[in-house]
Amino acid sequence: MRRPPFPPTNSCTSVEPVCLLFTPYGYGDGVLIMVTNDDGIDSIGLHVLARAMEQFGDVVVVAPDSEYSGCSASLGPIHLIRPEVHPGHIDGFGGAVHIINGPPALCTMFGRMGVFGGKPDLVVSGINPGANVGRAVYHSGTVGAAVTARTGGITGIAVSQSVPDEVDGQGDESSLGSQLWSTAATVAADVVRQVLANPPASPSVLNVNVPNLPVDQLKGWRWTDVGSVPPRTIASAALEPRPGHDGVFRLALAWGDSVQLLESEDGGAVERGYVALTWLSRYDRVRELEWSLD
Repeated sequence: MRRPPFPPTNSCTSVEPVCLLFTPYGYGDGVLIMVTNDDGIDSIGLHVLARAMEQFGDVVVVAPDSEYSGCSASLGPIHLIRPEVHPGHIDGFGGAVHIINGPPALCTMFGRMGVFGGKPDLVVSGINPGANVGRAVYHSGTVGAAVTARTGGITGIAVSQSVPDEVDGQGDESSLGSQLWSTAATVAADVVRQVLANPPASPSVLNVNVPNLPVDQLKGWRWTDVGSVPPRTIASAALEPRPGHDGVFRLALAWGDSVQLLESEDGGAVERGYVALTWLSRYDRVRELEWSLD
C-alpha cells in the first residue's frame, strides 16, 4: 500500500492511490479538527488518532467520559445528564482535551456550536476497535458522531478497525492486545489529507474501515457498499433466571459463526485485507412507496 502523500486527483482506480472524487476547493489555512470517539477518553484508539491529526492543523479532542458503544447518534436525556465538561490529558498530544459526561453525538453537537474554540472544519471519530460495517453503521456511536457533524454542516469521518472475534461491530477488551492502532492511524491520516485537499461539495459522512494488519500488508483500497450484516452477529438470545432475584432474568446470548461477505461490501473488503471506504447517504423521502392521500 502506497503511503502519503496521495495526490489529489479525480481519476480513480480500485486500488492505490486512494482518490475520493471530490469537487476540489480545499479548506485553506488554519484548519480546526475535532476528534471524538464512542469508547471514551481512555481509549488508546482515540489517543493514537488525536496525535495523527496534529500534522494537519489545530486539533481539539472532545470525548465521552466512558464507553458509549452502540449509542448511534443519540444525544441522551440532556435534561437528566446536565452536561459537564472536565479537562483531560493525552500523552504526546499538544491540543486541548475536553471530557463530557455524555455520548459522542453530544460531544459533536457542542463542538459544532463552537463551545471548544470555534466551529471545527472537520470531525474525525475513532479509532473504533471493531469494524463498523453492514448494519453496525446504524448502531455505531463512532459513525453517529460523524453523522451528527454532517447535520451541523461539517464533514465527518468515522474510522474503525477490525478486531479478532468481533460481534456486530464490537470487540471484547481481551482481544485488543494485538491491535495495530498505528495502521488505522496511518490510513486515517491519508484519508484526512485527501478530504482537506479536496473536500466534498456539501457536508458528508465517510465511513472508513481498516483491517488489523501491518500497513505493508494492506492490499489497497475499495469503494464499497454497506453490507447487510457484519462478519459475525448475535445468533440468538434467551431469558435465563438470575439466581437470588425472583422474576429477574439475564439475557443469554449465543454468537453466530463468522461468514464470508461479498467483496463489494464494506465487511467483505476488510475481510480480504482492503481498506473499505463508503460515503453514507442521508435519511430521505422514498416517494415510490407513497400512496394517494386524496
